[in-house]
Amino acid sequence: MDALDLARWQFGITTVYHFLFVPITIGLSGIVAWMHTRWVRHHREEDLRLTKFYGKLFTINFALGLVTGIVQEFQFGMNWSDYSRFVGDIFGAPLAVEALLAFFLESTFLGLWLFGWGRLPERVHAATMWAVHIGTVLSAYFILAANSFMQNPVGYTFNPETGRAEMTDFFAVLTNQVQRVTFPHTISAAYMTGGAFVMGVAVWSLWRNRTPEDAPLHRRSARIGAWVALVGGLAVVVTGDAQAKVMTEVQPMKMAAAEALYETQAPASFSVFTIGSLDGTQEHFSIRIPRLLSYLSTGTFDGEVEGINDLQAEYMELYGTDGTMLTEDGTYTPNIPATYWLFRLMIGTGMLAAAIAAWVLWVTRKSVERPDFSSPLWAWTAVAVPLLPLLANSFGWMFTEMGRQPWVVFGLMTTARGVSPSVSAGEVVTSMVVFTLLYGALAVIEVKLLLTWIKRGPVPEEAPSEDADEDAPLVFAY
Repeated sequence: MDALDLARWQFGITTVYHFLFVPITIGLSGIVAWMHTRWVRHHREEDLRLTKFYGKLFTINFALGLVTGIVQEFQFGMNWSDYSRFVGDIFGAPLAVEALLAFFLESTFLGLWLFGWGRLPERVHAATMWAVHIGTVLSAYFILAANSFMQNPVGYTFNPETGRAEMTDFFAVLTNQVQRVTFPHTISAAYMTGGAFVMGVAVWSLWRNRTPEDAPLHRRSARIGAWVALVGGLAVVVTGDAQAKVMTEVQPMKMAAAEALYETQAPASFSVFTIGSLDGTQEHFSIRIPRLLSYLSTGTFDGEVEGINDLQAEYMELYGTDGTMLTEDGTYTPNIPATYWLFRLMIGTGMLAAAIAAWVLWVTRKSVERPDFSSPLWAWTAVAVPLLPLLANSFGWMFTEMGRQPWVVFGLMTTARGVSPSVSAGEVVTSMVVFTLLYGALAVIEVKLLLTWIKRGPVPEEAPSEDADEDAPLVFAY
């Protein structure tokens, strides 16, 4: 592989790895803030125990997410300098606002929350975690605004003298039509992931049953997580439907690739499962839902969906036949097998997670006195339910980015032209090995810390006193 392929692999690996922490951070921060607010309102010990317990897990995840996110910034200058030079004026603006506003909001108020037990007024202290949650949501907004520009460039003009795209309307970048559907879809998925994480931890604690007296506490947190995961899953469906229609409008090739649809059809069916040639040109067997692809793409069951062949001819005429603009096979078509199966894996794992959440709510309803949590099925549920939304998030991001190929900025710059010209394959391999070893070590640390605190469970807590000595040094709450 050359430097371009290696740089793409490195950015893909580090991005997907980093995004394992992001949805948990967003979703879990909101759940912890809600738990803390419940304690302030009712002063029940169980709310305090849950707040501090899941607050510990949130802090661990936040720290690891922060460390892995820093690597992303370096790669823009190391491996993708031509891309950064071309759109840095636009792409860098929302990222700078994210760092200066959202990240500092998160980190500052998280510090106040960690060290503020017994020192800040109860309501103010609870508000600090809400500020952390707002910071995570804002952080996602600005980062997604930068990514949405790559999907649908707006608010810019091309300067032929400098050979760079220059921003003309920052508000247009922040309100990109792709951003307006991507942001709610991503946040909904984050709530689903955070809820599934809480549900998985609670179900695992119920299965182990090391402290039978805490079973009602774990049962309650399992239901909290299941409700958040289920409602978040339903929101993912609604926002995903809106995102599919906008995607078809601005990137019709991505939707055609998601279905391996080569010929324009009206109406178009959606294949749940297909057996055929790897590139989708030949179909031997498929399970199809009539007219569904038309609805996903256009909002009507009779809508026309453009096929890959027609779009390829259109793109050849619009963007030219320059070899550096095309993929390796001489087309403007992304990897069909990857986009086809990633799209279905994203939907399938997300729907399975929502189904498990509904099942947990049914089994733990009030009319069931004492569900039997000793079955190995509960152990498998505890392991699977947090992983399924994480996989759905990862599959979704891979589909989004791979489906845009061969463009790094759609219609403006191809991925091949964005790579750093002076970086060799050996240099990329070296940095990739270093990052892989670093990320492997961080993964071990993350899992070890999480399992250690999960095994301890929500220990009994004394209500913090607001009469603490003001001159006493600050101490870490945990």
